[in-house]
Formats: sequence, C-alpha cells, structure tokens
Amino acid sequence: MNKVYPSADEALRGVVKDGQLLAVGGFGLCGIPEALIAALRDSGVKGLTVISNNAGVDGFGLGQLLETRQITKMISSYVGENKEFERQYLAGELALEFTPQGTLAEKLRAGGAGIPAFFTKTGVGTVVAEGKELREFDGETYVMERALVPEVSLVKAYKADKSGNLVFRRTARNFNPAVAMAGKLTIVEVEQLVETGELDPDAVHLPGIYVHRIVVNANPEKRIEKVTLSPSKDKGTDRPSEASSSVSLTSKKD
Repeated sequence: MNKVYPSADEALRGVVKDGQLLAVGGFGLCGIPEALIAALRDSGVKGLTVISNNAGVDGFGLGQLLETRQITKMISSYVGENKEFERQYLAGELALEFTPQGTLAEKLRAGGAGIPAFFTKTGVGTVVAEGKELREFDGETYVMERALVPEVSLVKAYKADKSGNLVFRRTARNFNPAVAMAGKLTIVEVEQLVETGELDPDAVHLPGIYVHRIVVNANPEKRIEKVTLSPSKDKGTDRPSEASSSVSLTSKKD
C-alpha cells in the first residue's frame, strides 16, 4: 500500500469535508503541519471543529483558518497568542471548549488507545467540570472526561519511512504522537522521507500502523512564535550595551 502523496492538496483530497472533527498537532508554532494547514485552507471546507493545543497566531498556523472563517469551534488548552481568536470568541462567532492541557493530551491518548472515558481531578470545582459526571475515589472527587476521536488528524513529524514509521524532534513530540494515534485517518507531513527499513527501530517514536498518508515538506518555514529583545550588557559591567541586543526565542525549531 502506497502511503506517499505528491502534495498536501493531494493528501487531503477525498478526505476532508464540511462539518468534520479534526485534530491538528503542534505546540505553539512548533511542530505544526504547515503545508497541510495551508492545503486545508485552500480546500474551502468549512464548519470545522478543530482539536489543537492552540489556534496558531494571526495569519499563520490555524490562525489562517480563523481568518477565512472555516473553523466554528476550537477544542484547545491555550489561546493567548491570537487576537482574531479572541475577537471571534468574544463576539460569539466562535465556540470554545477550553480544556486543561494535560486533560487534552490524555483525551487524545485515550482516543487512540480505545478508552472511551477516564476520570481526573483536574478541573473539579471549576467551570471545566460543569455538566460532567463526578465520582468519588478513595475520598477524592474526580470528573469524567470523554476521549477524543477525530475523523482526520493532521500531524507533523521530522522523518518517516515509506511505511509511516515516524521520528519527531524535541517539542514537536508533545502533542503530535497523541494526535496521530487518535485520528480515524492520519495524514503526516514530514521533512525527510526514507525507504522502509532505513530507520533504526529503536529510534521510531510512533509505528506506521497509525499513519495512512504521508506528504513531504522539506523546507517548512518554522516561524518563531514571539521574539523578545533585551539589552545585552557590556563586558565587566552591569550597564546595557548600546551597540547590541540579545534575542530570546519562545519557540524552538521542531
């Protein structure tokens, strides 16, 4: 079975449709499937419910789909870097299921493992638990959370072989493996593609059984989420140097 597709557009063709539940990997802007998100935008599908750690930033990542109004609901744990997200939510134009970050990761992991629900203490006594089943275990109250099983998952990995065995890099490994496992159909964007058998089995982070389609994007932009400039100090003094500044990057390369 050939899992490799010539482009992101081809990989999405016949798969995405209006009103779907999708999951998209990434942590901030690190490890997002840039080409697949752009192809999803260009496909014109709408009414999407998207599961993702975040909604990108204005004009990049999932922020592109907010600008085109293709997303009607987000299931997220962090939404702080996107002004258009804030505007749509406060205006009642975008639904939000705000989910604690660890709970979101576990909801995806459970979905991939075939576990329909689980109990957690996170969110008990807050709006997160409203309308959900509460149960006591060993004298402590827990809230039941349902697993997430998206119809389609879009994932970014560093390297894959042609069977779909995946290798992730650093922060890109935070959500992408769980997103890949949870999806009924998983499409992976990779920077490098090698022949089956070339990957050291010990280096494989996710087996190819979870992967249905692969597309290569050898030169992703990997945009930095936020650049913070701070004055550097002159050698041997505590005084800021007028000639130079140091740069702090809040999102590392994936």
